[in-house]
Amino acid sequence: MKIYLQLLQEEPVLKRLSLVQLISYFGAWFSNVAIYTLLIELNVAPTVIAFVAMLNFLAGVLQAPFSGPVIDRFHAKKLMLFLIIVEIFSTAALTLVGSLSDLYLLYWLIFVKMAAASFYFTTEMSLLPKILDGQKLQKANELHSIIWSLSYTLGMAISGFVVYLLGIKVAFLLDALMFVIAFFLLYGLDFKDDIIHTKEKFFVLMRDTFSYFRSHPKALHLMLLHSFVGLTAFDALVALMVDRYYASFFAASLALGLLHSARAIGLVIGPVVLGKWVNNRHLFYILLSQGIAIWLWAYVMEYFLLSVFASIIVGFFTTTLWSYSYTLLQKNIDREYYGRIVAYNDMLFLSMAATTSYMTGYLSEHDFSLSNIAFFMGLGFIIAAIYYTYILKSEKIDDI
Repeated sequence: MKIYLQLLQEEPVLKRLSLVQLISYFGAWFSNVAIYTLLIELNVAPTVIAFVAMLNFLAGVLQAPFSGPVIDRFHAKKLMLFLIIVEIFSTAALTLVGSLSDLYLLYWLIFVKMAAASFYFTTEMSLLPKILDGQKLQKANELHSIIWSLSYTLGMAISGFVVYLLGIKVAFLLDALMFVIAFFLLYGLDFKDDIIHTKEKFFVLMRDTFSYFRSHPKALHLMLLHSFVGLTAFDALVALMVDRYYASFFAASLALGLLHSARAIGLVIGPVVLGKWVNNRHLFYILLSQGIAIWLWAYVMEYFLLSVFASIIVGFFTTTLWSYSYTLLQKNIDREYYGRIVAYNDMLFLSMAATTSYMTGYLSEHDFSLSNIAFFMGLGFIIAAIYYTYILKSEKIDDI
């Protein structure tokens, strides 16, 4: 962890952005546990749980073609402040949801909230390569993943107890309060943000991006590779596991919190252990290991304690996969395309995550066991490992 602390000391802008990330992500997981606990208490169908999980990603998919040109034309700070305001109000409004008749309101609020969150994430990830490069950029991406994982761990664990002791609505209000704190922290931060495109029309920028893909196919290959990490969208799977296997002897909010927290422990530990070892050649083995870890989880998921342990192993490889594949893309594209290509990259990633979430519920309702569903997720990473060997042979991929 020393290398990450040193990076924060050397880069004050990154330090403040990271603090904003920590607070806003921490707050977000309060509402996440509360939403799934509410759905379980309302006894909704598996497809409803899966649809809600899909909504967490769908908004980012739909807005991606437009968010890239917006990011390349406007100052990042103004965009990010506006998006946090949207998250504050959409999160606080979740307190209005209390029965099955409010499901459509829940759908819309999640869609708006996650659209803002996804737009914020894309804006920030487009900003990082403008202020950092090389190893610092890789470490910043790893740090971002660690912060997400740490927030995920603490947020899920504490939220499980908050929901259990104080109720669902309190969790929503605490979430909104976290975003208020994040807003003022970001408001007081000054940093240089060059706007590369100011006069070009949106559709001209979009058309130019597709021309770039044709002349630089490695960018598209790396985007597709990164999208495989979207197979780790386990929210729907975990909620169904709790409902089917553990709810009879364990409070739903506590089981959700513990399972997600266990995986997040692996997410935090993984990059610390693998960060110095991972490179272009070793990425193949990490993809392979991720698939095998998910297969292990599939085998033991009916047993709560074993499932908790397997969740740690599953999370161990995920953060490194996400951060390294993201950094590879940033390293292998031109500066003037950062906003648009990062947006399309997020669109592919979120599309994979949304599809994974929805298919989890769909297959569950069509007599597929949850362990078989997890097996297919693991198989996806074996396919990704094979695909990555093809990329290395067919394209010149710059090392980080």
